[in-house]
Amino acid sequence: MNPALWVAKTGLDAQQIRLQMVSNNLANASTTGFKKDRAVFEDLIYQNIRQPGAQATQDTTLPSGLMLGTGVRVAASQKMHMQGNIIQTENSLDIAIQGSGFFQITRPNGDIAYTRDGSFQIDEQGRMVTSDGMLMEPQITLPEQTISVTIGLDGTVSALEPGNAAPTQVGTIETVSFVNPSGLMPIGNNQFLETVSSGAATTGIPGEDDRGGLLQGALESSNVNTVEELVNLIETQRTFEMNSKSLSTADQMLQYITQNI
Repeated sequence: MNPALWVAKTGLDAQQIRLQMVSNNLANASTTGFKKDRAVFEDLIYQNIRQPGAQATQDTTLPSGLMLGTGVRVAASQKMHMQGNIIQTENSLDIAIQGSGFFQITRPNGDIAYTRDGSFQIDEQGRMVTSDGMLMEPQITLPEQTISVTIGLDGTVSALEPGNAAPTQVGTIETVSFVNPSGLMPIGNNQFLETVSSGAATTGIPGEDDRGGLLQGALESSNVNTVEELVNLIETQRTFEMNSKSLSTADQMLQYITQNI
């Protein structure tokens, strides 16, 4: 295959992957706690035709060489864990993390997952669960006929019951932090899993040790900037068109050669 055709092909593949990431970001612009993706590109191996510094003659060396690139690839998709906007909902079970940290969720198979989505609800047993019915870890159970729930900055959960003048503490919400949050593996449902790259989860009290405090009656919105993503969309489209033009030009050159042999 003509090397120029292959290089242009790798460019088309890379831009198609970037387009998928940008599209996913835009699709999740309203997803609670969503963190946008960024494509990380790297050039492929070079063909070393002439080595820089090689002897041109017995007394001279080449000041520069001749290295031909073989294209590009998407090396990684990086999650950008910047803080999203805080939206007031006035729902007592909605919780936003102001700063770093993740809520812990127990998945059906018993694994612990992590999320920034604080839109919790109550199941038939009074336990705090996600919208998919997955339990918060550690479990928080509200008493029957609870009148109101108060969640403090440090995760203290208090419930006011009928006939009581003062609320009763029913548990404490803990959050976890990671050395490298970008190393977490997204699995859908607004959840992440720990990996070797993320480092081990460190559990603690919200508001302590650089962990973000909790804000009741609020949710963290997606950190996707729609204007920025639309610009990325246009940039991706133009780059795709330029690589297509390179492909077309290389094909025309091959046609010219074959027609004039």
